[in-house]
Amino acid sequence: MQDALPDPLRRILDAGHIERRSRFADDGFTGVAEVWVPPADVTAREAAMARRSLDDLNATVLAPAAANHLLARILALLSHYPAKSLGPDVEQLVAMDWAEDLGEFPAWAIDQAARLWRRSRKWRPSIAEMRSLCEEACAGERALAERLAAVAMAGQGAGPLPPRGTVHRLTAGAVRRMP
Repeated sequence: MQDALPDPLRRILDAGHIERRSRFADDGFTGVAEVWVPPADVTAREAAMARRSLDDLNATVLAPAAANHLLARILALLSHYPAKSLGPDVEQLVAMDWAEDLGEFPAWAIDQAARLWRRSRKWRPSIAEMRSLCEEACAGERALAERLAAVAMAGQGAGPLPPRGTVHRLTAGAVRRMP
């Protein structure tokens, strides 16, 4: 996916680094959080490129599936596994739950998760299991989106530096006005 980006963005993504931090909850260590940090010299032009690429990625590759596609895919998947009969009202509520809980994922990720489930599992999936498979399918694209967003943010303040002494005068004036 990164190969489709303009050369300057690919260079920035390659130049960034990952910071790792331990995560703790009330019951102890929960894992390591990884945060990608862009290089410090991102320009306003590069930030604009990152914003355009991020918008394109979100509008195409990561665009949520249409509700009718999602429901058809889930109905087909669940039809492969026998289940007790539900009344029409309950079936509609179950379908709404699936649509709500998987609605953030693109069609290709839902299709991939359903294909993987059919080929590797004997039992009917739960929504949580399908969400997990969809999250795994989208992990690379979502990581790229987060990195593009970080590049866009890093370059927001990029631009010409204020004349020498301007920041000092602004800071000194603010400090004098403090009670």
